[in-house]
Amino acid sequence: MDKALLDTDIFSHVLKAKDPAVIRHAAAYQEEFGAFTVSAVTVMEIVKGFQRVQRDDAIDRFLRGVAGIHVIPFDTDTATFAGRIYGDLERTGQPIGRADPMIAATAIRHDLTLATRNTTHFRRIQTLGYPLGLVDWRD
Repeated sequence: MDKALLDTDIFSHVLKAKDPAVIRHAAAYQEEFGAFTVSAVTVMEIVKGFQRVQRDDAIDRFLRGVAGIHVIPFDTDTATFAGRIYGDLERTGQPIGRADPMIAATAIRHDLTLATRNTTHFRRIQTLGYPLGLVDWRD
């Protein structure tokens, strides 16, 4: 198993613990690596989801749990790289939103495989020649 950056969708499934395949992969991953790795962008997306439905209790609970997770900051170099990916996607008529290029750039810059359910979007980045490794924990 490769060290991975968990995309927001997979991380949400890990937190919900309902999909048996995701639970299996998550348990194996934790046993091998000790902790999950996510981007600061994923933290933002999850907090935004709770904030939208005014769930301060859920935000507080989530943030307490993040203490045991490796959160990679979104720095200037990663932002620059994400901007290049985002610009290439738009230039070629393949936009996938703002957060996904940011998460992909984080994975690539830190030499991590991206664990995601949304392989269709992220394959567009691979098609452009970016060295993004993908894995879907639902398999």
